[in-house]
Amino acid sequence: MNNSLNKNAGLLNKFTGFYFLTVIVLWLKTYFTQLTVFDLGVEGTFQHFLLFINPLGSALLFLGLSFFSKGRRRYIWLMIFYTVMSIWLYANVMYYRFFNDFITLPTILQTQNFGDLGGSVASLFQITDILFFVDCFILIALLAFKVIKVEKTVQPRKKAVAIITLALGFMCLNLGLAESDRPELLTRGFDRNYIVKYLGMYNFTIYDAVESTKAASQRVLADSSDVTEVINYTQSNYAAPNEKYFGVAEGRNVVYLHLESIQSFLMDYHLNGEEVMPFLNSLAKHEDTIYFDNFFHQTAQGKTADAEFLIDNSLFGLPQGAAFITKGRNTYHAAPAILKDHGYTSAVLHGNGGSFWNRNEIYKSFGYDHFFDSTYYEAESEQDLAEYGLMDKPFYKQSIPYLQSMEQPFYAKLIPVTHHYPFELDEELATIGKADTSSRTVNNYFQTARYADEALAQLFEDLKEAGLYENSIFILYGDHYGISQNHNKAMADIIGKEVGSYESASLQRVPLMIHIPGVDMEGGVNHTYGGQIDVMPTLLHLLGIDAKPFVLFGQDLLSEDHSQVAVFRNGDYVSPEFFAVEGKYFDAKTGLPIEDEEQLKIAKELKEEVEYKLMLSDKTVNGDLLRFYTPEGFTPVDRNQFDYSKTEIDE
Repeated sequence: MNNSLNKNAGLLNKFTGFYFLTVIVLWLKTYFTQLTVFDLGVEGTFQHFLLFINPLGSALLFLGLSFFSKGRRRYIWLMIFYTVMSIWLYANVMYYRFFNDFITLPTILQTQNFGDLGGSVASLFQITDILFFVDCFILIALLAFKVIKVEKTVQPRKKAVAIITLALGFMCLNLGLAESDRPELLTRGFDRNYIVKYLGMYNFTIYDAVESTKAASQRVLADSSDVTEVINYTQSNYAAPNEKYFGVAEGRNVVYLHLESIQSFLMDYHLNGEEVMPFLNSLAKHEDTIYFDNFFHQTAQGKTADAEFLIDNSLFGLPQGAAFITKGRNTYHAAPAILKDHGYTSAVLHGNGGSFWNRNEIYKSFGYDHFFDSTYYEAESEQDLAEYGLMDKPFYKQSIPYLQSMEQPFYAKLIPVTHHYPFELDEELATIGKADTSSRTVNNYFQTARYADEALAQLFEDLKEAGLYENSIFILYGDHYGISQNHNKAMADIIGKEVGSYESASLQRVPLMIHIPGVDMEGGVNHTYGGQIDVMPTLLHLLGIDAKPFVLFGQDLLSEDHSQVAVFRNGDYVSPEFFAVEGKYFDAKTGLPIEDEEQLKIAKELKEEVEYKLMLSDKTVNGDLLRFYTPEGFTPVDRNQFDYSKTEIDE
């Protein structure tokens, strides 16, 4: 036995032996993290096998780079690589807890937002997280206290080449096995979950770096001929306006009310016998309101910024990062610029800092005349401040004078912040109890939703008193989910059934209400399937402006030609017939998997159309193609004419 121990110790005293020890520890740590923290939808023995082996190739590769150094430096570089990979693993764990997604290179450019996350990030920390770094300290201690002796023998360069060759060979084998189960994994990779499930988190980082580089180069390589395919597509998919609704809101003020983190399951929901959102429920039932109950958010990593991007441009957000950050200086044909040619002034009102999500730059590209950010608002006490800015009630109160100061008709978007993760609210402000589930997030969610609802009720009364209600059209839209899939177990208690793939997709419904006071348009519930991409063409037609000349990937929700397919950013979709979710196809009415071959064929063909649509939108944004096309009657935006900084005149 002593001989066996001495032999093992002797192996670890060799650099190659210590290297393979670090590879094994990092491999197993990453595997258990991917298995237990990330919800990757792993099914069957083969996918579990792939999940088990996929961290090995990248561990061999990145740690193997240390072989190119010499002497003690090999050990230093090995531990640097090991620690950096551990930090990257943990960073993705934290990011996943918040966004239910993985870090991409474009999101790193969004670090300007991190300082405003504050307690939201702190609330994600768990005491067990120290286990992510215990192994780092142990390995370093083994070297520092000479439990494992440093080998000073010079390693032949061919050993380094052999290690890297072994790693690359293993990664190619992994990719080949993954392709056998998921053909065209990398060429049709809208869903990051698939890449991580099949290739692992570290290999996903390599894939993302390649894709981000390709996207960045598209603008340089693009020319005017590239926009032709896009225009042909949007023109052929144009949905003519419904004559019944066309122009019913002509000349009215447009007021967008952003419903932060509101999901549709909250509509008519009662918690402990109490209506959670009585005002929104009453507005949805108002005779002057059309309420869309099959409306879905279509955001990705940009979340709120993606929602704004979709609403203002009828373009999809990007698959990695947020266009608000990386494409802030692109040419856009956004709603504020289009409406400017029809006599409208425009503004965004938001109680957070102007630089958050790069708003103070991209709004210039959209053509917004004004941006009233946190510098225009005041908090009278600490109780007036939420995690991301001013609480909703004081925010709406202080917004009324700014709306009154604008030349009418105006296009204004109000973005509140109270009902945002982690959904914390002072007990003095809470007017409904918490839920009772295993998730603190879910339990808190209902109190801030009630507060947001009360604030909206107050806003509508103030708008009436200010004389801004009767001559306006109000569009209230949910921006993204509030409860991520990480809380599906708790959500099962809320909705009364287990949350699988079909139910998870159903929970991506968010409210859309179009409220036009005093217009006889037969309001009520509209069951049309659609998403945020469809809001802009719907609004233009309600204002009596034909959407056809513009490059819009959405369709008028009120048009009889509307296709009723809501496209998710990852390539999934929902429609009245089919739900395509995580590589599976469900009957939209029953929620059961589709077994009929003919139906399955139709559902898969629709999936291909969805991916083509996403590709064209990405091509438009990444290539900045709208700079090559100016619709007839449209005045291009001059960014230099806008300055959102507060001046003495504004005091």
